[in-house]
Amino acid sequence: MMEYRRLGKSGLLVSELSLGSWLTFGKQIDEKLAEDCMVAAYDAGVNFFDNAEAYAEGKSEEVMGRLLKKLGWRRDTFVVSSKVFWGGELPNQKGLSRKHVFEACHAALRRLQVDYLDLYFCHRPDRHTPIEETVRAMSDLISQGKVLYWGTSEWSAQEIMEAYAVARQYHLVPPTMEQPQYHMFHRDKIEKDYLKLYDVVGLGTTIWSPLASGLLTGKYNDGIPDDSRANAHDDISWLKDKLTGPEAQQQMKKVRALTSISKDIGTSMVRMALAWCLKNQNVSTVITGASKVSQVHDNMQAVEVKAKLTPEVMENIDTILDNKPRLVEY
Repeated sequence: MMEYRRLGKSGLLVSELSLGSWLTFGKQIDEKLAEDCMVAAYDAGVNFFDNAEAYAEGKSEEVMGRLLKKLGWRRDTFVVSSKVFWGGELPNQKGLSRKHVFEACHAALRRLQVDYLDLYFCHRPDRHTPIEETVRAMSDLISQGKVLYWGTSEWSAQEIMEAYAVARQYHLVPPTMEQPQYHMFHRDKIEKDYLKLYDVVGLGTTIWSPLASGLLTGKYNDGIPDDSRANAHDDISWLKDKLTGPEAQQQMKKVRALTSISKDIGTSMVRMALAWCLKNQNVSTVITGASKVSQVHDNMQAVEVKAKLTPEVMENIDTILDNKPRLVEY
């Protein structure tokens, strides 16, 4: 059964598994399939749907907005997000200036056809804009009722702490959450860099890429299948490069060993990889993706696998991975 976790120190509850639209909505799958995936997730207990202005150049939000309106779900039953940074190529269509933050928010509201955004992320840090300007713009959007919580994505612990300090200094609303990459092969930020922020700032996390761009599904153990999305889309050729590099080859050896563990506990590599992320209590929600309804159903079963990841199983996984962050005592 789906469980719900607080988003950091906030009172907002988000489903431990959520659904994101990156690479799928408005691009890889048609609108009917997108609807079926959203309904399958919602029926399984998912209440958080992740999006961004950059996804499919805004088309992803347009698709999700039409579907939210069509499905008629009560607004208090779902949480929807957007992210701001990459809105276009012209000078004021990108970054985290007050102008772009405001205009991107209004554009996202129109595309998603909602009155407010539950979560609004700064998609990357902007080293050309003073942090005070960005924090003040986000805080103002919250004061205006257009955003409920704001946060960051792929910011360093130092950058998040700076934003928090600026907010406290000027009596503004501080960031609530961060959206970092997190999976078995990418652990340092969540497990080491942010450790103090969970207590000091009360940081929530909405983690992305829990399957390491597909490496942790096990489907690439014997090469890239002909029907893989890595072969199907020229604009994500980076994915094919990532899956065929020397680092990926070493990781695939580990995935083969990890797959044996998943079989031993009676589950799939996909479900085990998702459940592994859920075992970290500093993870507020794991954003999943899907290009088929069957993938949504399969991903949702990861919530039942958590109990199978006993301390002994987790230790065996760590032995294979050999990448657990070493914490320094101060």
